[in-house]
Amino acid sequence: MDKKLFLGALVLCGTLHAQNPLTTSTQRYFNSVRRNLEASADAMPADKFSYKLTAGQMSFAEWINHSTQRNFADCAILKGESAPAAAQQVATLKDKAEVTQALKDSFAYCEGALKAMDDQKAIASPEVANAFLHIVVHNNEIYGNIVGYLRSSGVVPPSTAARASQKGKKN
Repeated sequence: MDKKLFLGALVLCGTLHAQNPLTTSTQRYFNSVRRNLEASADAMPADKFSYKLTAGQMSFAEWINHSTQRNFADCAILKGESAPAAAQQVATLKDKAEVTQALKDSFAYCEGALKAMDDQKAIASPEVANAFLHIVVHNNEIYGNIVGYLRSSGVVPPSTAARASQKGKKN
C-alpha cells in the first residue's frame, strides 16, 4: 500500500474515532461510576441501609436515593423531558431491594440519554452542559461519601475490590 494512502487512511480513522471526544470520555467515566454505585448498593447488607456514620449524616440508603433522584433530574434535562414518575417516589424508599432497583433504573434512564448525546448536544446550553457533567461528577462525589459507610460496615468498596482483583490476575 502506498505510504501516503496509508497515512491518509490512518488520519481519517483517528478523526472518525475522535468526532465526539467529550461524550466518549464522559460515557467511559459514567460507566465506571455506575458500576461502583450499583455494586456498592448490592454489596451493602440490607440491615445497613439505615446506617449513618454519625447522627447528622444521611443514611446509606439516603445517599443512594440522592444519586437516583439526581440521575433522573439530570438525564431528563439531557432528554429534554420531565423526570419520569418513578423519580417522585425515590425519597420514600428505604428497603435495600427497592433502593437498589431504583438506582439501577435511574442509571438505565441515563444510559438512554447518553446514547443520544454527541459533543454538540452536550454543550448546546449551560443547563444541558451542567447536567451532562453532573451525572459523572456528582455520582463520583456520592461514591466517595459512601465508601466510608462500606468500609465501616466491613465491606470492601467495589473500586478497591476491582483493583485487588486486577493485581491478583497479574501475579
